[in-house]
Amino acid sequence: MTKAESLMTVVSTKGQVILPKSIRQHRHWAAGTRLVVEETPEGVLLKAAPLFATTRPEDVYGSLPYQGPPKTLEDMDASIVAEAKRRHARD
Repeated sequence: MTKAESLMTVVSTKGQVILPKSIRQHRHWAAGTRLVVEETPEGVLLKAAPLFATTRPEDVYGSLPYQGPPKTLEDMDASIVAEAKRRHARD
C-alpha cells in the first residue's frame, strides 16, 4: 500500500472498526493483536502494544543478588551447556 492510497472503513454500532486486510498483513497484525490507540492532532494513531512493559536498568538492578566471585564467560557457557544437557536428558 502506498502512502497516497486511502482506504475506508466504518465504525459499527458497537464502536468496532475493521482494519483493511492489506494494512493488517503489512503490519503483521493477526487476530488478537493488542493495539495502542492514541489521539493526535491529525486523527487517531494505532500501533502494536509492546509485548512487555518498558523497564530501565535501575528498575531491575540488583533484583537477583549474587554473592560470590564474578563468573567468567567460560563458566556461564559451561552452565548453559550443562542445563541444556540436563533438560534434554529428561525428555
